[in-house]
Amino acid sequence: MKASESNPNYPSKVREMTNYTIREIKKVCKDIGPRPSGEENERKAQDYVADSMSKVADSVVKEKFELHPKAFMGWVPLDVILMTISVILTLLSYFDVLPSASTAFSVVSVVLTSLAIIFTFFEFLLYKKFLDPFFPKRETYNVVCTRKAAGETKRRIVFSGHIDSAYEWYFTHLGGGKLLTTMIALAFGAIAITLAASIVSFFDVPNGVRVTAIVVLFVCLIPILMCSKFVNWKLCVPGANDNLTGVFASMSVLRYMAANDIRFENTEVVCVSMACEEAGLRGAKEYVKKHCGEDDVETVFVGTDTLRDFDDMGVYNKDMTGTVKLDKQAAAMVKHASDIAGYNLPYSSVFFGSSDAAAIQQGGMKAVALAAMDPTPARYYHTRGDTADNLDPKTIEAGINILLETAFLYDSEGLKDEY
Repeated sequence: MKASESNPNYPSKVREMTNYTIREIKKVCKDIGPRPSGEENERKAQDYVADSMSKVADSVVKEKFELHPKAFMGWVPLDVILMTISVILTLLSYFDVLPSASTAFSVVSVVLTSLAIIFTFFEFLLYKKFLDPFFPKRETYNVVCTRKAAGETKRRIVFSGHIDSAYEWYFTHLGGGKLLTTMIALAFGAIAITLAASIVSFFDVPNGVRVTAIVVLFVCLIPILMCSKFVNWKLCVPGANDNLTGVFASMSVLRYMAANDIRFENTEVVCVSMACEEAGLRGAKEYVKKHCGEDDVETVFVGTDTLRDFDDMGVYNKDMTGTVKLDKQAAAMVKHASDIAGYNLPYSSVFFGSSDAAAIQQGGMKAVALAAMDPTPARYYHTRGDTADNLDPKTIEAGINILLETAFLYDSEGLKDEY
């Protein structure tokens, strides 16, 4: 059975869930506010989700874990310090200020630049817990809401969005996605040039090359120092679209089933309000570590992130800057569910950054993501503009419709290569 066949007034019921989602987003934004990963407001929001869902779920569980939330983006100021010192040391080598120490300056510069590259690679590109021991520890929790199967559980589908919101990315606020991507490109370019210049400084080069290198290094200092403003640690954003839309759209699946007295015979439906996605997918990492392989039940994870930009809605089959392949069958299922719902979504890739689905897939659980965000990225992305006044009901409704059709499709047909 299709979701659209589960109720004669299905369109109006989906609209009810859309209105519920918007109301809940507005309430969280107004009564709780921004929700930094691992901090008090994130826990308050999780408590609210747990309390509200306890009325409709068979079970609601808070799964606690510890993390170091500022380690993930903490590499940015650390890289700025390392690269500033590296440029200065390379300049000292080229100016030959202390001839006996010039080689040492170059060696240290290469080491510092290499460290900056390593921190960026492991923390931001691979989302590894590389710098965690150097940052303060916090405790928080995921909220897991379950609607059990009527009979023997043979399948499980998990819908999820993350409750936390990011510290503001200053350049996105200042000039949108184009300025953000320009600054990132300039910063990465400056790192590469500094590394090359520090290696060249080992050799005896002509005066013209020396002067050119000095000028270029001074220019490289500009984007490096500007990146000290990359994250505004004093301002956590409202996160209405990113990603309260994902949280409450996911909860809508379970809420719809409860409101319409629908219980699958052999499929368990789980909705997770995930913590700490903005801290390097830490909540998802903890969830998959706890639940992957806990029983013999086939399980698929559907992550929902930022239901805002209708024209950019897609089924994400690649994640983590395109380096992680999400599950082919799960992606085909959500793609077909979108066809059933009448949206015919394309496959997409998270070309920059990551979603919780990547951590789930890496942890061994089949995963896919559904999202609708301008990949530029959008002007509201990680800025104070991500408010409850900036929601798009049409996109939220489409997302909920697709999630419901996905649940019913999985219950009736399971995972397949083709639908």
